[in-house]
Amino acid sequence: MKMLRLRSPSVASLQQDVRCTVRLLDDAELACSIQRDTKGQFLLDHVCNHYNLLERDYFGIRYVDPDKQRHWLDPSKPVVRQMKCQQPYTMCFRVKFYPQEPIKIKEELTRYLLYLQLKRDAYHGRLLCPFADAAYVGACIVQAELGEYDPDEHPADYIAEFKLFPKQTLRLERRIMEIHKNEMRGQTPAMAELNLLQRAHTLDTYGVDPHPCKDFTGVTAFLGFTARGFVVFQGNKRIHLLKWEDVSKLKFEGKAFYVIGLQREVGHRAAGEESCLDLVGWRRVFLSSLHYRCVKSSQIKTVCSSNIFFKGTRFRYSGRVAKEVIEASLKIQREPPEVCRSETLTIQVPLSGPAHCKRFIKIIVIRSSSRSSSLCGDVPHVFSVFLSISDSQSVVTGTVPPWRRSGLSVLLRDTMVGSGV
Repeated sequence: MKMLRLRSPSVASLQQDVRCTVRLLDDAELACSIQRDTKGQFLLDHVCNHYNLLERDYFGIRYVDPDKQRHWLDPSKPVVRQMKCQQPYTMCFRVKFYPQEPIKIKEELTRYLLYLQLKRDAYHGRLLCPFADAAYVGACIVQAELGEYDPDEHPADYIAEFKLFPKQTLRLERRIMEIHKNEMRGQTPAMAELNLLQRAHTLDTYGVDPHPCKDFTGVTAFLGFTARGFVVFQGNKRIHLLKWEDVSKLKFEGKAFYVIGLQREVGHRAAGEESCLDLVGWRRVFLSSLHYRCVKSSQIKTVCSSNIFFKGTRFRYSGRVAKEVIEASLKIQREPPEVCRSETLTIQVPLSGPAHCKRFIKIIVIRSSSRSSSLCGDVPHVFSVFLSISDSQSVVTGTVPPWRRSGLSVLLRDTMVGSGV
C-alpha cells in the first residue's frame, strides 16, 4: 500500500502576498495586499480606516463564490480559507446590519455610506417603493447629487439622465422633478440624504436580502431578515412580519424552515433542490437575530449545530450588537470628519462596436462636502466610469464636460473583475 506524504506549508508560502480589491459603495476600488493567514477583520478595518469610519459595526465585506452565491466575510477567519475563487480576490464593502433608527447614527459620514447602500438597493430593485415613496426617494437622490433645481442649467428631461430604479417611467420622472423643484429647495446634501434614510427605513423592504422559497401549499414567496424582524413576501406584497422581540425560536428541518413566534408559527420550504441551509443561510439568520435581539455581545455563546442544524457546523458571533452600537456612537467625541461625496450621473453614450456594447454608464466624481454639488462648468475632473460589456468591465478616464448634454471624449480600457452588488 502506497503511503501519502503530507507536508505542512512552508514559511515562504505563508508569507506570500495575496492581492485583494475591495469595491466600495460608490464603485471606487481599494486595492491591498494581505498574507495567507490574514483574518477578515484586518480587511474590514483597512476599509474603515480608509474612510476614517468609527461607526463600523453596520458594515461588512461580501464576496461572490463561483456559483454566484453571495457570502459575508467572517472577520474571525483567514480570508484565504473563505475564498473559493481564483486570485486576485474581488470583494465588496456593503451595509451588513441596517440600523433600526437611522436618526440615531452619530456621524454624517456613516449616514452618507448608508445612503449609498440604499441608493444601490433602489437601483437593483431590492428597495421596493410605492409610487409616492419612489418619487420622494428619487428626489432626495437628485437633490443630494445635483443640489438646487436651476431652470437655466437643468433641461426639461434632466431626470431621465438618472437611472434610479429598475422600472423608471416617464410619470415617475415627472413627479421626481416636481418634488425636487418645489419641496427640496434649501436642503444640503447631508439633509437630503438623511431625509432619504428616514423615508426608506419605514418601507417593508428596508434592508431585505430576499431568498426564494415556497409555502406548504406550493406558492412561491420570498424570505427576508431585516432590522424589524422576519418578513415574507408574495410578489411585492408583505404577507408576514414577525418582529424580533416576538420570535421565540428558529427551527430547520431538512428543506423546511420555521420561525416560531409568541403567538404564531411561520414555515416555508426551499424553492429548489438545495437544502434550507443553502437557501436562507442559517448563519445569516442567527446573525440578524442575535444582532437585533441581544443586549450584550459578551452574553452570546458559540453555537454548535449538532443539536440544531447540521452536524459539524459551528457559529460564532463577532462584533457589537445593535444596542451596543448605539451606545458606542453616543460616546464619540471627535471633530466630525470631512465627507468626500461621489457625484454620480447615469447617461447613455453611443460607443463604437456591436449594439450590445451600448450600456448605461456611471460617472463618479469625488468631491468634498464643501464643494458645489453641481456638475456644471468647464473645470476638468478625473473620473471613472464602470460600463458592463458582456462579462467584462471597462474603466473610462477623461474630463467631465458641462452637465448639459455634452459629448464625452473617453478612452476605454477593458479589465476583467469579479461581480457583486
